[in-house]
Amino acid sequence: MNGNDRGRVGFVMNRLGSLAVLSALIALWWMASNAGWVSRVFLPTPQATFASLLEGLNLTGPNGNGDHGELLAFTQATVGRMVQGWLLASLFGVLLGAAIGVSPAVRAWVQPTLEFIRPLPASALLPLAISIFGLNPGMVLFVVAFGAMWPVLLATVHGFAAVEPRLSEVARCLQMSRAAFVWKMGLPNAMPDILAGMRLALTIALIVAVVGEMIASQSGLGQAILLAARAFRASDLFAGIALLGLIGFASNALLALAEKRLLRWQQP
Repeated sequence: MNGNDRGRVGFVMNRLGSLAVLSALIALWWMASNAGWVSRVFLPTPQATFASLLEGLNLTGPNGNGDHGELLAFTQATVGRMVQGWLLASLFGVLLGAAIGVSPAVRAWVQPTLEFIRPLPASALLPLAISIFGLNPGMVLFVVAFGAMWPVLLATVHGFAAVEPRLSEVARCLQMSRAAFVWKMGLPNAMPDILAGMRLALTIALIVAVVGEMIASQSGLGQAILLAARAFRASDLFAGIALLGLIGFASNALLALAEKRLLRWQQP
């Protein structure tokens, strides 16, 4: 068996193992809810959750009138905030990170401030953002972008700071401008760090978007989950949580595929 065959077998085994773990968790959930270990007021059965999920995502409407399910509209709102905030965070994170990372002097000046602001949770800034922007979608978008920017910013700074010193010497010998050095040498060297930061930022963007919807009463899965919890609609609550998990899984898988393609030049 050659290396490629072993790699394919390992890939299949890993996927089967992941499926087995997921199946075991669902089976435990089914046993706990159906056996009455936990009240169904708080823990619905998997079949009730699945039924709520299908009803919420109904594309034909209960009467076949073409009205979309309520959860579908909430999902679109949450995904829209997540993607918009992540794109803004990635743009500003890369631009600021490149400006800081290429200059050792700027890194020395700015690093303490970055380390001071970085640990601040984005959700803690929601009251301040509400007082500045008011209760509107733009406020939530700002907080999402702010919270998701830090992984991209710090990863970009690290990537540019780790550029091989000999590349800088080559750039000076070739009399390359700073912009040309950043684009042709710095960015390719920092790309693995940037993409890793962007993957982490996407998860943070989803979390902050949901928290912002809960606190600021904006339409989305966060608000839907909060209202379902207050009304003791456990199946709707778990359906919303399942949707969030699916969104996180799908977005991470898509970004991992894009990362693999963008970094194909690094593979032997």
